[in-house]
Formats: sequence, C-alpha cells, structure tokens
Amino acid sequence: MSYQEKKNIVSLISTVLIFGFYCLYVYERFKDTILEGEALFRFWGAVILILIPITIVAKIIIEIIFIIINRIATREVEPSFADELDKLIGLKAMRTSYFVFILGFLLAMGTLVLQMPPATMFIILFLSGFVSEVAGIVSQLYLYRKGV
Repeated sequence: MSYQEKKNIVSLISTVLIFGFYCLYVYERFKDTILEGEALFRFWGAVILILIPITIVAKIIIEIIFIIINRIATREVEPSFADELDKLIGLKAMRTSYFVFILGFLLAMGTLVLQMPPATMFIILFLSGFVSEVAGIVSQLYLYRKGV
C-alpha cells in the first residue's frame, strides 16, 4: 500500500470520527432545546463555524501523529514532492467533492422552495459538506488504486 493510500485512509477515518463526535456532542448538548426564528439561525451558524476550526486543528494533529507513526513503523519518509499523477488525482477528487457539495447545496435550497423548516436546510447543508469531503477522499483512494 502506498503512502498516499495510507494517508487517505487515515484522513477518511479521522473525518468520520471528528464529524461523528462533533454531531454527537452538539446533539447531546442541545437535544432538549427548541429553537425558532433568529435563535435557530444563530445556533446553526455557530455549529458550522465552530466545526471548521475544530476539524482543521484535529486533522493537523492526526496528520502529524500519522507521519510520526508511519515513519517509526515503516522507515518510509513522506514524499517531499507531488508528481503529475498526484496532482491529477487531487484535482479529480476535488472535482468530485465539489459536485457532491453543489448537489447538496441545491437540495438544501430546494427545501426552502418546498417551504420546509429552515432547520432542514441547515442539516442538509451540514451533511453535504461532510459527504463531499468523504466523496473526495474515497475518489482519491479509488484513483490511486485503479489509476487515472
């Protein structure tokens, strides 16, 4: 298994765990709260804005730990450059991720057109960000395995 594949598997697992634990934390903390109007928008804005730095910091820490453990276990050094294949795979994965997020965004906006509650829009938007990140990582794994 190549270094890039291992890195993507660790990234996939960390993404799922971070998102899962954060959703569990938010649910447990606010499960009995009934939000309407401005409070609802403030709540979802805070939930999404707090998730961003938590995810960034956690992923940096996990990547550092992965590099250290991988170095100790395999004596393999992280590649210091990305060749054309790595860049092409990264761009194709990013395209997949963008398509998935745009579909989620359109679905979220469709809930407003269908006069569903605003919370539905925020939940779909929140989940589409997660699903798009997972889709990007999975497509990278697929492209590293199958080739471009």
